[in-house]
Parts: sequence; structure tokens; C-alpha cells
Amino acid sequence: MKSKWKVSEFRVKNNVVIINKSNLLKKMKTYWINNDNEVLLPSDNMKNKKLQAVDFFCSAGGVSCGFKQAGIEILGGIDIDERCKETYEKNIKSKFLCADVSTLDKKCLRKHFKIRRRQRNLIFVGCSPCQYYSNIKTNKTKSKKTRLLLADFQEFVEYYLPGYVFIENVPGLERKQGSPLKKFKKFLTENGYQIVDDVLNAKYFGVPQNRRRYVLLASRIRRNIKLPLPEKTAIKTVKEAIGNYEIYKPLIAGEIDPTDFIHSASSLSVMNLERIRRTEKDGGDRMAWKNNSELQLKCYDGHDGHTDVYGRMHWDKPSPAITTRFDSLSNGRYGHPEQDRAISLREGATLQSFPLDYKFYSCSKNVIAKMIGNAVPPELAKRIGCAFSSLNKT
Repeated sequence: MKSKWKVSEFRVKNNVVIINKSNLLKKMKTYWINNDNEVLLPSDNMKNKKLQAVDFFCSAGGVSCGFKQAGIEILGGIDIDERCKETYEKNIKSKFLCADVSTLDKKCLRKHFKIRRRQRNLIFVGCSPCQYYSNIKTNKTKSKKTRLLLADFQEFVEYYLPGYVFIENVPGLERKQGSPLKKFKKFLTENGYQIVDDVLNAKYFGVPQNRRRYVLLASRIRRNIKLPLPEKTAIKTVKEAIGNYEIYKPLIAGEIDPTDFIHSASSLSVMNLERIRRTEKDGGDRMAWKNNSELQLKCYDGHDGHTDVYGRMHWDKPSPAITTRFDSLSNGRYGHPEQDRAISLREGATLQSFPLDYKFYSCSKNVIAKMIGNAVPPELAKRIGCAFSSLNKT
């Protein structure tokens, strides 16, 4: 906006006009005063200003990918795992800051991502690693050190007070003893944020996967923030996602795709190959060979539960939750519905709703599987991003 004020009457700090003489405010018909006693001119009003995001714990870029599809500008991502850098930067076309959020200097984000405190059109994304609070009964020793990453993320939110906040995590984050979520929500409320949260299933948001996750959206700018609505009549199936054999050509176990499409399947031992051959097509499970003394696992003798292990996916249903071990037959219902193998890396990425042209850069299939399994499904993130964008226009 054009001003009639003399240069001596105001100064600019971090793109915000600071008024030196209080009586000059009388010349303004519309202005905002933030908690730092800075005066924001109409040009700083967030309405219709393009949203920007910083993606904490970004991994390979699932949220950033979805937010980009929703028209949000991605300023960059932060993650401790340097192996994600090439994948993130080449797909998202934004800066990747390799850093440990628990020790990162909060002020440095101003330099790296050109953001400012109380930036109204800024979204902070905090989808921290979640295995420690998962309901899956696994050894939590390795993931224990990640249990307070949400508290570390809170420190950045507290310092910058962005217009919006988005977190996604396992449903157990709500209920598990010692979870920092309650404190985080209290902090948001006390700092003027309106919160909406719930456990959402990705299968109702365009993702061909049965994946329940806790989602929280917060805004200190708008009062009518809402979660995206589920689409319970438009559930995408495994067949719709990966059933086109012209795209996902038939494979045998152990076959490697040398291209960057990574349609590669893990090898199987002689015993596991025989197990999946004996498992019925389209949703069969290990009960088909439970009475075979050679094939039955000793840990399941006399036990008919946990039938997803070594099972095949159903064509006409969404897949089970894609984990970091989805390419392993023995880690869940990750057998291909028809072919005698676990699903491929690319099939897992598709079931996570990554675009077909999204490339994963690593010489290690385990690293790629971890990138894919740890991601927030981009299609779910897109719906979240659209919810923010709609709110920005009100």
C-alpha cells in the first residue's frame, strides 16, 4: 500500500511495518497489532494470500507432496535422516534441512526458509515418528528416544506462532501414558489457536489403504476450522490401485526393476515361497497350511490368531496399513493377491497414494521401503491442505 508517512515516521522489520509515532495510526483505516506491538498493514493480511508450509520430520515428502497438490507453497522440509534429502529435494523442489529438531536452533529457520514470527499464512507441519505410541505390539526400545518429538516441535510453534498447525500420528498418541499431546493441545488453546482433531481412516480420503491416524488441525487466524469430510462411498481398492498389469507387470519373488520405477519384489526363501503358493489367491491366509508340519511356524502351533501374517491382500478391499516392512511377506498381509510374492516397492508407494512419477533415491531397498512406509499418504495430506486453503479464503 502507498503511504503518505515520512520515512522517519516508520521502519520495516521482517517485512512488518513498525510505527514510531502512535498518533500516526489515526491515518490508517485498517491495521492489526500483534503481541510484539508490531503494526501489520493491510498488505500483511493473510486472506487470499498464498499459504506456505514448513514440513518438520518430512522424511521423503508425503505431506509436502500432498500440500503441493493442494496449491500450498512448500518452503522446505526438516528431517534427521540425510538419506531422504535427494528424494525430497528432487520431487518437492524445495530445500531439505538435515537436522535434529530436538537440538536445532529455532531462530535459524528465519534464515533457511525466510519465515517470520506470527506469519499468518504459514503452516507448521509436525508429523513426527510415531512407533513408540503405536498400538502394534513391538519392541519400543529403539523408538523410545522419539517419544517427545512432539514436545520439541511445540517449541518451534511457540517461538514462531504460525497461522496454522497440522500434526498426524498414530491413534495411540491420544491415550498412551506419557504422551505429550495433552500438553501440546493445552499450549495451543492458551495461545489463541482453535483446534479440531479426530482419528481418521485414510481409506475415506482417497487412499487405497486401511490406515487409521490421529489428525489435529489448529488455527489462530480463523475460527471455523474443520477437518475434511470422509467419502465413505468412494473407497478405492487394491485392484483399482495396482491391478493394471500394463503398469505393474507380473513379477516373481526376487525380481529387480533396474529403472527408477522400482517395481521390485523381495526374494523369498524356499519355505516361504512354498507357503505363499499354498495360500489361496485374493485374500488367503496362513490357515491354508496350518496343518502342514513342515510349513507351520512353531510360534503358531495351536494358535489360530494373527492370520494377516503371510497373508495375501484382497483385490476388492483397501490394503492393510503400509508399514516400513511392507515388502516382507512375514510382516503382515503383504502378499500379492495373485502372484507368489510380496508386493513391490512401487506397489507399496501406490498404495500410499504417491504419484507414479514420484522417484525414491537410494541403493537400498530397505531404505526406500522405510521412506514409503513412514510417509503420510499424499492424498490424505492433499485433503488436509485443501481444508487449510478453503479456510484461508473465508
